[in-house]
Amino acid sequence: MLSDKFHDECGVVAIFANPEAEKLAYLGLHALQHRGQESAGIVTSDGLTLHQHKAMGLVADIFNEDVLKQLRGSLAIGHTRYSTAGDSALLNAQPILVQSNKGAIALAHNGNLVNAHLIRQQLEKQGSIFQTNSDTEVIVHLIALSREHTLPEAITDALRRVEGAFSLVLMSADRIFAARDPRGFRPLAMGRIPATEGEVRDTIVFASETCAFDLIGADYIRDVKPGELVVVGPDEITSHFYSSEVPQSSCIFEHVYFSRPDSMVFGRAVQTSRENLGRQLAQESPVEADLVVPVPDSGVTAAMGFSSESGIPFRFALIRNHYVGRTFIEPSQSVRDFGVKLKLNPVRALLEGKRVVLIDDSIVRGTTSRKIVRMIRSAGAKEVHMRISGPPTISPCFYGVDTPSKKQLIGANKSVDEIREYIGADSLAFLSVDGLKKACGEGETTSYCTACYTGNYPTDIIDVEEILPAAIQR
Repeated sequence: MLSDKFHDECGVVAIFANPEAEKLAYLGLHALQHRGQESAGIVTSDGLTLHQHKAMGLVADIFNEDVLKQLRGSLAIGHTRYSTAGDSALLNAQPILVQSNKGAIALAHNGNLVNAHLIRQQLEKQGSIFQTNSDTEVIVHLIALSREHTLPEAITDALRRVEGAFSLVLMSADRIFAARDPRGFRPLAMGRIPATEGEVRDTIVFASETCAFDLIGADYIRDVKPGELVVVGPDEITSHFYSSEVPQSSCIFEHVYFSRPDSMVFGRAVQTSRENLGRQLAQESPVEADLVVPVPDSGVTAAMGFSSESGIPFRFALIRNHYVGRTFIEPSQSVRDFGVKLKLNPVRALLEGKRVVLIDDSIVRGTTSRKIVRMIRSAGAKEVHMRISGPPTISPCFYGVDTPSKKQLIGANKSVDEIREYIGADSLAFLSVDGLKKACGEGETTSYCTACYTGNYPTDIIDVEEILPAAIQR
């Protein structure tokens, strides 16, 4: 399996005022499946009672007609998960549903709270009992323990106490809440499905990416703004900012890799950013070659930009098998590079005797890149030049992306030439930080967090090895 990649964080979706809210939430999660493949869940409300179903696995395997019938409601929130804090287990699957002194509350979270461990220790000393080891549960406890009388005020109070990255959707029996952290690390978009004949009002929807809107027929309205809490209730939609304004730090890796190219993220088309990344890379690090070949699927759009800018023909000379499951049986007589070969296969007729520019979005540990370069050479390529549409990754992320520790990141421990030698390429070049920001439109709609490339974190992180649980450090 190709494991030498950053793992997607999570995806969230929310539906307000639709007779088939559970089905729309299911479809929205299906569109966001790329953001997390470990577990998924949906909580719905019929106006009085909240109903929940969640399980380990993929969205299409968890929800069928019978399950969705039991989730009938006009409000829904959903979550698809890849763990960044907390074990990969059903107890940590979201949304989290609790009964509290503020009534029944369900919550789904994309991001990572850098002070969750400290808050949890304080709450446990005060007698709080936690049911999961996910950082998200901290928010639920803070809401329940808030001295504020109304749920919106309690949510506001809780959000002011947590630090880090969070895009949240919450639900009570009759309302949907959506919020982003003050720095806007993670995306969260708001949309509308116009009312049809016989329906009283438009359906309001929220999702991590706008590709979910395309599937369910919703129109994009705007992004939930950093530091904003939007409340959608029976009578009105209200909004307020619970935090003072701070510099924006949207995750630039959403444009480099995580988000789907057909999404609008942070008010900008991902497709545009990725093509620009490839163009900028071709300008900064040109090479004489015969073919531009993407590492599918993450390198495809940047490779198109590189090809267009350089004039070197683009070819799909690596074919990806999209039907590889989570487990596989390896032959007893071990096959070299078996895991990579399960997913990728070279087209020899295109590669033989050619000088190849191989485009990918990142090199994490370098092990997979090494195998791919070896595979391209074995297929007859005369030269293999690797170009990466982002800078070397030198620091782990603490804002919702599962990254290895610094000692496992090849970019933090080897020079570019040492990495080139390790992966076996004829040449290697990374995009510059300035080129990355330019390609992604720095300052047009947001400012970006580039901590994984620079080591400059936008939040105060105390000694990470001491305060962060081992699950985050993996």
